[in-house]
Amino acid sequence: MSHEGAFTYDGGKVAPGETQNIRYGISETYMGDPVRIPVTIVNGAEPGPIGVLTAAAHGDELNGVEVVRTVAHEWDHTDLHGTLVCLPVLNVPGFLAQQRYLPIYDRDLNRSFPGNETGTSARRMARRIFANFVSPGDFGLDFHTSTRGRTNTLHVRADTEAEGVERVAKSFGSNVVIDGSGPEGTLRREATERGTATVTIEMGEAHRFQRDLIDRALLGVESVLAEFGMRSADAVRWPGWRTVIDGAAEKTWLRADVGGLVDMHYDGGDLVREGESVCTITDPFKTESESVVAPFTGLVVGVLENPLVYPGNPVCHLVELDASTRRAFEREQARREGDRA
Repeated sequence: MSHEGAFTYDGGKVAPGETQNIRYGISETYMGDPVRIPVTIVNGAEPGPIGVLTAAAHGDELNGVEVVRTVAHEWDHTDLHGTLVCLPVLNVPGFLAQQRYLPIYDRDLNRSFPGNETGTSARRMARRIFANFVSPGDFGLDFHTSTRGRTNTLHVRADTEAEGVERVAKSFGSNVVIDGSGPEGTLRREATERGTATVTIEMGEAHRFQRDLIDRALLGVESVLAEFGMRSADAVRWPGWRTVIDGAAEKTWLRADVGGLVDMHYDGGDLVREGESVCTITDPFKTESESVVAPFTGLVVGVLENPLVYPGNPVCHLVELDASTRRAFEREQARREGDRA
């Protein structure tokens, strides 16, 4: 996993000890103008792994943009061992339009990897990104947020059975790791299957910067780079407690069975007991109401922000905590409350 020499891509190379900021062409507009993504490549003077940091595959998911930009442009990389490939905005057309999908037939860039050079517009873009900047990597961190109207607590999604992925997932230092390969065409699944051990980091909500989550994610990046020996001054983080959710029965999206206005009783990161009401849904007159009840004791990792629902809309993403993990969680909560007192 230790690489020496220049990092090469179609059209250029970055020598050891050199940093390049490039705008790389991946497509063209209706007017024939280039569609270019920003890429920063930091090639350390010393050999080491290649780490790939990506964000905004969905154009309105902004928290990861700031994480990747900060790593690329504010960190001191003087003693970097290896190479960092930083792609803060993969979906430039969606980013400019501030929408989730490519505004070209509403295609999802994050269902188009590894791409195809003779395929749809989305697959051609994905191919240029994947072949030049993702596939050379030893590991990858792909930053996402929830879709608009919902928010996610900071957690990792990873196929921990795939080679190298568990190491990346655990070294990021989040409390929750949701295990699974992910849908076909997603960056993390396709990269992992082709040898770049990649995880998704979910953090917050679309259309905004959330500084507390950005700062926590930056600590996670430091921890991963320490794990891979790329920044010797940093230490690998232990989050205090961790749960790996590896079965469908251990996680669920709770959904509304009626339409109406939602009063959430819990926030992201809260512990909900089995049988407790997660939220109440009422009609406009408040004459009829229905509760959404937790089917097991677990942690809220995703929660509704927009308080309006149709039947079937998700209101809460819940992951189950076993007894020992609950005790660890409660000890940490008690310690934090004591620190605030």
